[in-house]
Amino acid sequence: MTLRPENKQMPSTSLTHGFTQLNDWGLILVEGPDAATLLQSQLSNSVLGLKRTPLGGIAQGSDSVRLVGYCNPKGRLLASAWIGLFPESTDAEDRFALFISKDIAASTAKRLSMYVLRSKVKVLDASSEWEVFGSYQTEEDEESITQDQGTISLRMPDVLTENQSFKRTLIAQKKSEISESSLDESALEQWNSLEVVSAIPRIVLATQEQFVPQMINFESVAGVDFKKGCYPGQEIVARSQYRGAVKRRLQLAHSSSSASALELAKPGVELFQPGDADQPCGLVVLAAINPEHSDRIDLQIECKLDALEAGEIHLGTSDGPVLKIDLLPYPLLEI
Repeated sequence: MTLRPENKQMPSTSLTHGFTQLNDWGLILVEGPDAATLLQSQLSNSVLGLKRTPLGGIAQGSDSVRLVGYCNPKGRLLASAWIGLFPESTDAEDRFALFISKDIAASTAKRLSMYVLRSKVKVLDASSEWEVFGSYQTEEDEESITQDQGTISLRMPDVLTENQSFKRTLIAQKKSEISESSLDESALEQWNSLEVVSAIPRIVLATQEQFVPQMINFESVAGVDFKKGCYPGQEIVARSQYRGAVKRRLQLAHSSSSASALELAKPGVELFQPGDADQPCGLVVLAAINPEHSDRIDLQIECKLDALEAGEIHLGTSDGPVLKIDLLPYPLLEI
């Protein structure tokens, strides 16, 4: 079976609705009676109390979907993921699904497995067995997606851009049940753009261990629960929050889509101020071409706050493309 928009009379892709494979996304499954205990001890956000979502349904809302981070002992993010609880049947044991960047799925699953010990839980990088898809639509142009009972789906936060509100859904389906490719380049471009302008970060291989959660606004987008108790790096994350030690933040920015900007607009690329070629002032977190403005690249950047106040920020080098800072779509929690 192939996932597809239900209304066949509508074009499969437009700026207001679309559906595509997400080859940069992977899936980790954590299953067993002790699955919640393991994840609760490892992740920055609580997984306790998550509502079960039946296969074929869509998890949505904070009681069913949460953004989580996985830190090293120094409080630096190894991974971020969207998590939901999807048991194989009504009376089956817990099975958590983590939608995560594919390039860090295997290493993240391996690290989680190190803490299983004698617990009754299995951790599996399922990225080679499941395909991840993305669906987006505006409220005015909403269309349903045909799914079978084996799909795992969760709703991400809505994104407001160009005066339109977009709903986004992540969907995973076993590759054995997919009859043909569903990669749509136009829909992928729009999906990536929506992810960037959401200002909700995603850790990829190039940005692993670069950020304490607050440096990329993770606490302001509900990715950290400061009341949940211990997890790797928890003391450092808490200290950053309550002692006001964070002097860097995630910002939205844009630049012209010149050849040099296109080459440099990648996660992990450093940012500089004029006249200081030796000391980077930040990093690119995510970037995407703006589908409605082909001469523009939108970026999530992590940057020193004093660098923002001092003047221009340049991409890649101190004389690279200039970045113009845009407004965030949410307020920052005060630190």
